[in-house]
Amino acid sequence: MSFFSSSYDVIIVGAGHAGCEAALACARMGLSTALLTMNPDTIAKMSCNPAIGGLAKGHLVREIDALGGEMGRATDETSIQSRVLNRTQGPAVWGLRAQCDKEQYNQRMKNTILRQPGLSVLQAMVDRLMVVNGVVKGVVTEFGDEIKAKAVVVTTGTFLNGLMHIGETKIEGGRNGDLSSKGLPTHLKELGFEVGRLKTGTNPRVRRESIDFSKTEEQWGDEDPIPFSHFTTTFPLQPQIACHITYTNGQTHQAIKDNMSRSPLYSGVIKGIGPRYCPSIEDKVVKFPDKERHQIFLEPEGLSSSEYYLNGLSTSLPLDAQYSFLHTIPGLEQAEIVRPGYAVEYDFVPPTQVTHSLETYRVKNLFLAGQINGTSGYEEAAAQGLMAGINAALAVKGLAPFTLSRTEAYIGVLVDDLVTKGTDEPYRLFTSKAEYRLLLRPDNADIRLMEKGFELGLIPALAREAVIEKKVQIEKGLKGFRTRILPPEAAPNEALQLTVQDRSLYLDNIMRRPWITYEGLRPFLPQDLHFDPEVAFQIEVELKYEGYLVKQRQEIQRQSRNETLPVPHNFPYLKVIGFSREAKEKLNKIRPETFGQATRIQGVTQADLAVLLLAISRYSKKQAESAAAFVQENQD
Repeated sequence: MSFFSSSYDVIIVGAGHAGCEAALACARMGLSTALLTMNPDTIAKMSCNPAIGGLAKGHLVREIDALGGEMGRATDETSIQSRVLNRTQGPAVWGLRAQCDKEQYNQRMKNTILRQPGLSVLQAMVDRLMVVNGVVKGVVTEFGDEIKAKAVVVTTGTFLNGLMHIGETKIEGGRNGDLSSKGLPTHLKELGFEVGRLKTGTNPRVRRESIDFSKTEEQWGDEDPIPFSHFTTTFPLQPQIACHITYTNGQTHQAIKDNMSRSPLYSGVIKGIGPRYCPSIEDKVVKFPDKERHQIFLEPEGLSSSEYYLNGLSTSLPLDAQYSFLHTIPGLEQAEIVRPGYAVEYDFVPPTQVTHSLETYRVKNLFLAGQINGTSGYEEAAAQGLMAGINAALAVKGLAPFTLSRTEAYIGVLVDDLVTKGTDEPYRLFTSKAEYRLLLRPDNADIRLMEKGFELGLIPALAREAVIEKKVQIEKGLKGFRTRILPPEAAPNEALQLTVQDRSLYLDNIMRRPWITYEGLRPFLPQDLHFDPEVAFQIEVELKYEGYLVKQRQEIQRQSRNETLPVPHNFPYLKVIGFSREAKEKLNKIRPETFGQATRIQGVTQADLAVLLLAISRYSKKQAESAAAFVQENQD
């Protein structure tokens, strides 16, 4: 007899950031859901840095929130410092970022999970999947318990064959103090999945009392911070504290070079590929030999914690070597390491083996999300977890999958990059990867996505109605600015640099001037053009960037015709004459779901795409003729 309940609608494997979003989505969509974790105390644990958001990552959190996810709300409630990166630039590249109290965040998400109706948390390690005729039917735990389900979402983080490195020391585990999953990665290979190996790392944590902050630069958050969640009405909710900045130097770099032979990264011990955007301090010293110093952020891990996270010092050097280079850094000369930095290798499933719904091609109703798909970062994991959870729920209900295109959301860019291009290194999202980033700003995530969240059952009706009203007000404002001229009393105005001649200009032309803001014009606007700050901001952005926004919308319309053209999954690429060898191999391996996805596969040229477009047309025509002939034969 199984120790656990025998059956659920959906099982979520892993309770990290991806698993939490997946589990909450399924339960909130009305399905009986089981969240399986090796340790319930580590639900949503921040294994690395104590922060949420950043460039492009902040966009993801706003979108997760607009679709009904939890990360934004949990971040706002546990934030101890909030900033907007790139605030001096245009809003399309703003990066909302918040330092969180790690213990509070972990507890906040854990409580949300445990109190969610329809969601059960089970302490268990999954050893294998139950698969019958290519369809997942549940999981088998390490103790042999069988738990049945109609769909399974695997979100295992760095725990698949996890191996940690601190110098020459190797410790099996996906995170310091936690076990490694050995059976599941072996079983995935048995099922026919390609499995690869990646590496990531974390930084030393030092005791606050051992830091000399007088030798560092103080860094505070914004005085007018912007919350992540559209549902946050009061922000910030608790005391805000400072981070600090210091720098490495020549002595630091020499100490690292002196110990380089003991680095598992450079001695050949580590085989997995690490993240290029967040290199270890060893990598920085080797790859940037001319750089005299590297910036280090001293980040508090919580209001009541004495630990500081040394952001920028990821390392897998031995502990004595970590002390050696650490004590050369200003402010850290007497630093005491509470937790050493380490590298961790882990198995992943190259994501070209999943569809845009994150369902695997090989096993029906099996979904993958998070680092198992080759990504890194809490935010990328949470976004995938939300999408995988939604689609697992829809699959159980017998409904069509829910996907987002590159034109609709950063989540769409993330998923499309993964399933189309794959990755051979830990993937991170950047604003530069979004072709339509002017349209996909963090400030308009609710306008873009909240209606979809409501349709899925994850957004309440009142929130949807508020967004509808917000759209009405924005349109009213845009119309008013485009049809009214500058009030006579506004010009000439020295502060706004307005002249007598400007009296004949429409307000939208005035607003497009770089130095003009809505707040600057507000005293001269009629009462019916006075709006709340969120609506006013949207009006200002739409008018200032109107020319660029129009061009992007036209480009989307131009490409939309072929973008969604479906490609049959059984399409015979190897039999088509005219493809280059590389295109034939990659198309046959990735098997794009649409023509638009095919256009983004590296190595597929414009000539290959022309051949594909013609081949799809002929194939579809032939299939239609065969179907018609079959119908005719049966009628006769």
